[in-house]
Amino acid sequence: MSGLDKMKSQILDEATHSAEVKIAEAKAKAEELIEAAKAQAAAEVEKISNKATADAKNYAQRVASSCEMQRKQALLRAKQDVISGVLDQAYERILNLDADAYFDMVRKMLDKYVLGESGEIYFSAKDLSRMPAGFEEEIQKAAAAKGGALSLAKEAKEMDGGFILVYGGIEENCTIKALFDAKRDELSDKVHGLLF
Repeated sequence: MSGLDKMKSQILDEATHSAEVKIAEAKAKAEELIEAAKAQAAAEVEKISNKATADAKNYAQRVASSCEMQRKQALLRAKQDVISGVLDQAYERILNLDADAYFDMVRKMLDKYVLGESGEIYFSAKDLSRMPAGFEEEIQKAAAAKGGALSLAKEAKEMDGGFILVYGGIEENCTIKALFDAKRDELSDKVHGLLF
């Protein structure tokens, strides 16, 4: 069982225990109300007993409802933590792909994001140092296929992975972080669908 699963299980156990305690307290309160009602005068017994029973039921329902809401909120927080953890792990895995797999992904990104204009492309120092031989020509071919031209900037940009395209002084951020941030809600929904 992973640490996230243990945390989720602990949160659910605490929420369930809290609900049981509050329900028990509510039931005890209901019994007190009923006993107090029975002690009243004979003419008032039926009226007070009915009112106490109804009050106790309403109180128990409110407490149970409140506990259930707290349990659901704890469960939602646990799910959000799990989803965030999965996305963080996916991000780290992408950044730590071996050079072949990583630059295969970059090729696909080039096909998607390169424009039919003249510009420059920037990579991180890490990516510049592990760039496969002939990749600069592949960049130029990808740009030419769209009717543009791209030159590889020799200076590195501060980023984790991916690239930055610069056309006429306007930067298009195609870093892995920017792409993850832009798709975070969509990715969260997909992870939620897979896990829950």
